[in-house]
Amino acid sequence: MDRRKVLKGAGLAAAAGVVASPAIAQAQPEVRWRMASAYPKSLDTLYGAGEMISKRVAAATDNKFQIQPFAAGEIVGALQTLDATQNGTVESAYTLSSFFIGKDPTFMFDTSVPWGMNVRQHNAWMYYGGGLELMREFMKDYNVHPIPAGQTGAQMGGWFRKEINSIADLSGLKMRIAGMGGQIMQKLGVVPQVLAAGDIYPALERGTLDAVEFSGPHDDEKLGFVKVAKYYYYPGFWEGGAQPSLYVNLDKWNELPAHYKAVLEAACAEANAMCVAKYDAQNAEAIRRLVGQGVQLRPFPRDVMEQSYKEAYKLYGELAAANPKFKKVYDSWSAFRDKELTWFRIAELPFDYFVNQQQGQPR
Repeated sequence: MDRRKVLKGAGLAAAAGVVASPAIAQAQPEVRWRMASAYPKSLDTLYGAGEMISKRVAAATDNKFQIQPFAAGEIVGALQTLDATQNGTVESAYTLSSFFIGKDPTFMFDTSVPWGMNVRQHNAWMYYGGGLELMREFMKDYNVHPIPAGQTGAQMGGWFRKEINSIADLSGLKMRIAGMGGQIMQKLGVVPQVLAAGDIYPALERGTLDAVEFSGPHDDEKLGFVKVAKYYYYPGFWEGGAQPSLYVNLDKWNELPAHYKAVLEAACAEANAMCVAKYDAQNAEAIRRLVGQGVQLRPFPRDVMEQSYKEAYKLYGELAAANPKFKKVYDSWSAFRDKELTWFRIAELPFDYFVNQQQGQPR
């Protein structure tokens, strides 16, 4: 064997490899997008989930595909993120679909349904129960391609200036509450207000609001509600698990190479998992700090819980009768929820209930 020929051939092959790698990289187009977030930078978990997506996408594409996040108000306000994505003002937005039920109540299914499913059940419906396909079909009319991109877990019921002992105490109460939860609370006497995160504290401080709900202890602590309201209620029955989404302008989505689409969806799936894990860790610490500052934890009275449940499903029936788009999604969601509740009653709930009963017992 002529070793010189072998070495020469190996050298040529190595050189070809050196040339080929950059050539492949150069073949990938450079894409620059902007992401309008519905959240301020102070909310490190929700705004941070959008940042995580942009970093993962850049790293996986050798910085060829870059998405620059902007906090609420830097390009558009939180409540304008859908319009901005739809009309191409931005290529994408990290936002919450429940903000937009005024356009069509069907948007609620992308975030959460009051007295609906928890995080795991919602994810199961979205990914394996046809929910994501239904929501993408629905949002095509808004020129938007939604991708699940976060989860908060079950939220708190909010901050109240006065104690709530019965439904009667809700009458005329001005409360910041977004989405379908606001419509249900209105039926219990509340006067709902929709405000973006940055506008809530000043309104509560001035007395323009009597109560606010936003998320859970970690975010609520950052927003400072403990300084102006004493009573902290639970559970936030309107959001047993709230899913933010990455909205992508449909035209821009269709232009993306298949590789970039896969990278973006993988980054959003990671954000979906990491967001709820981070909240579960942070909320457990924050609730202790808040109680240490004098917060009074209170469960909603039984009559509030029972009446809100009845009003919720009465409202869904009315909406389904009047809105074919809502009905199509609701029928799928309802059938899936019934099966999930049966399964969780068999294994998950008995396990959780027993473990919680044993808290404080010797191990």
